[in-house]
Amino acid sequence: MGQRRGSYKPRRVVKKTLGDRSIEEIVRQLKANGQSESNYREESLSIHGLICAKCGREFSNKDRNLLTVHHKDGNHYNNPQDGSNWENLCVYCHEDEHSRGILADYLSNQ
Repeated sequence: MGQRRGSYKPRRVVKKTLGDRSIEEIVRQLKANGQSESNYREESLSIHGLICAKCGREFSNKDRNLLTVHHKDGNHYNNPQDGSNWENLCVYCHEDEHSRGILADYLSNQ
């Protein structure tokens, strides 16, 4: 059974909006902001150096991917240009830093 002639109706394109802006416009803006704000890692590495602030391990350009940026206040949107909210931590110390809060919450509920 084929399609009957004249029964095809093109789908209506519904432009979804959020307030006065379209969703596509909002997504485009968020992507543009994300690209410019993602440079805080490089800024932190240049300000604080290739060293873990917790364990003191030094990194080279070869293994710098093991060094992460920790936001001291926990807000990853708070990225001051002077780097006052950042500290460079190796992946192991960064995991330890975040798991300590989880452990404290768990122990305080017992």
